[in-house]
Amino acid sequence: MRNTAQLTTAVLAAGALTLGLSACGSGGDSAGSSDHDGPLVVAASPTPHAEILDFVKKNLAKKAGLDLEVKEFTDYITPNTATEDGSVDANYFQNQPYLDDFNDKRGTHIAPVVTVHLEPLGLYSHKVRKAGALKSGATIAVPNDAVNEARALKLLAANGLITLKDGAGTGATPRDITENPRKLQFKEVEAAQTARSLDDVDAAVINGNYAISSGISPAKEALVLESAKNSPYGNFLAVKEGNEKDPRVKKLAGLLTSPEVRKFIEDKYQGSVIPSF
Repeated sequence: MRNTAQLTTAVLAAGALTLGLSACGSGGDSAGSSDHDGPLVVAASPTPHAEILDFVKKNLAKKAGLDLEVKEFTDYITPNTATEDGSVDANYFQNQPYLDDFNDKRGTHIAPVVTVHLEPLGLYSHKVRKAGALKSGATIAVPNDAVNEARALKLLAANGLITLKDGAGTGATPRDITENPRKLQFKEVEAAQTARSLDDVDAAVINGNYAISSGISPAKEALVLESAKNSPYGNFLAVKEGNEKDPRVKKLAGLLTSPEVRKFIEDKYQGSVIPSF
């Protein structure tokens, strides 16, 4: 498949992060480097982030004089902690509400550099073909992290399935539901498990990257899909504060927002991933 190293949370938990990256990487020089002449090591979710970075690496980076190394992570925590401790130089997987919550709760100092794309959140089901067909008492799986759970509830509210109290924002939980005419039940699971839970629940709200990596087409299969208009959930390249002016980071930021990358995203994902530039 891709020539990047896929790191799971279990592997990372088994030992020190830097050692884990070295062991699972593509060589001894796999840790993030403070040498601006060395490779730029970027942590990314496999789909679509690592795929987009791989396109840049194979088609654009060499001409731009950028040595790019991509590290795949399958969770939403270690890319930021690895960026914070310098095990990688940058990451590409998250949106602003998630980063704000992460920095606040964990005391990290990660900052956005450039927004690249949006992955619309969607509601999916193996049991019904329309959201309106969900029966009373139906169980819906939602991501259990604060930002994505709130995002899921706002998606359901925007489509008339529930009503949230006024002012419920990026920290909304099921306790903020004021009207629930279908008596929907909510099963909180890790975002990475929402697609896998489809056979066990009536429906699931799934992040775009996990939908795509599970073989689901958001543009075709979602019962309801998040609007891209004025969305605060664009995914961006991020670094530890103070590294925004790293010339390698600036090169990558330019390549990620190039016409070539726009065309790649539009052609490959057919509306399931949307350029934000």
